[in-house]
Amino acid sequence: MRLFGRKDADDDEDGGSREDGIAAFWTWWEEARPRLDSLVAAGEPGGLEDLLAPAVAALHPDLVWEVAPGRNAMHTLVVTAAGDAELRPLAHRWAKAAPPADLLWEFHPSRQANPQALELTVDVGGFEFALDKLMVGLRVPRGAPRVDVAAYHPIFGELDEDTRMEATLLALDWLLGEDDVARWVGEITAATFEPIDAVAAAHLPAVLADLAGEQDEEQWLLLEGQTAGGAPLVATARYPLRPVDYPLFDQHIAITLPYAHRDEAGLPIGASLAALRDFEERLAARLLKLRDDAVLAAHLSAEGQRIIHVYADPTGDAAIHAKELIVSWEEGEPRVDVTSDPGWTDVAPFIS
Repeated sequence: MRLFGRKDADDDEDGGSREDGIAAFWTWWEEARPRLDSLVAAGEPGGLEDLLAPAVAALHPDLVWEVAPGRNAMHTLVVTAAGDAELRPLAHRWAKAAPPADLLWEFHPSRQANPQALELTVDVGGFEFALDKLMVGLRVPRGAPRVDVAAYHPIFGELDEDTRMEATLLALDWLLGEDDVARWVGEITAATFEPIDAVAAAHLPAVLADLAGEQDEEQWLLLEGQTAGGAPLVATARYPLRPVDYPLFDQHIAITLPYAHRDEAGLPIGASLAALRDFEERLAARLLKLRDDAVLAAHLSAEGQRIIHVYADPTGDAAIHAKELIVSWEEGEPRVDVTSDPGWTDVAPFIS
């Protein structure tokens, strides 16, 4: 049994993350559990939808929910952001607050890979969509830690573009798990003709496992560019850098350090460069102790100042540590700006 729910297009936006509703949801769950269990046992998806849809919508109307076979329990309740980076932290906090799994229910903030995915056949637009007939063309762009996927199924020629894409995304979630799709899959297309050198979709998990194996070690990229005003800019960014790896880190901590010694391009030199390196070593040492709560994403230097971007769990102490560290900075007036940025928009150019 599989249920799928999302808000209708004309539903009102509620404008906020509604994180305060998480506790209320789990209180409701405990009260509604006997009724939910009986509906599951009776195989009544309509009744489940009547109960679950309003409860999930109360968290946020754009969250998507699904009841599916569990990995360890009989059933799993998935409440997911469905690729919406702004809502991912909310879905993960919902799952983090869930009661312990039991024999009947487990809980996940994203769709999980289904070991029996290739045995699934679902109705898509009145046609049988059997995953064992799905073919994929694969391309790994140079220098990118992702695989571009062109999916083809014999029924795709009979479907409109939106339906083809929806079926493709659902199939990828079943094959790989939603988080690994976000982590390793780049451009996705749903083709009406079989791509050249296409392979059975069954091979896709192995391809991504090989790609993941190449990214085990922490890496940093040195990048050069220009500011909006045309001044030279140098940046260093974690690679790969993906918000899906840090779903609870929706607090953006921007540390701005003006430096006194710079070359004609406005980039740090000499004593300033040494002071910046020392500051970042001390910051890294603090973040290492907070590694479950914060991550250094990138830093950039231009026009006489360095901006260090840290993302953190707002329930942790990363912002406090940043404010303590800048007290020792002696070259100009340092600043720490703390904002909410669940989509990591402030480091969007560095996301890989």
